[in-house]
Amino acid sequence: MPKMKRNAGAKKRFSLTGTGKIRRKHAYKSHILTKKSKKRKRNLGYYGEVDKADQKNVKLMLSMK
Repeated sequence: MPKMKRNAGAKKRFSLTGTGKIRRKHAYKSHILTKKSKKRKRNLGYYGEVDKADQKNVKLMLSMK
């Protein structure tokens, strides 16, 4: 039987923390930055955590379950 392939897009977008949580980047940080405040751009640069409702789907895409 062939190996399970993990989703290549998810592989690039998500990473695991040491405690097993899934990290993600924020959206809206790539262009049209002139109208956004410094505080907003700074906070978009930090990593966020995947919501509990989406964790199951992300883990399936990363072939963790």
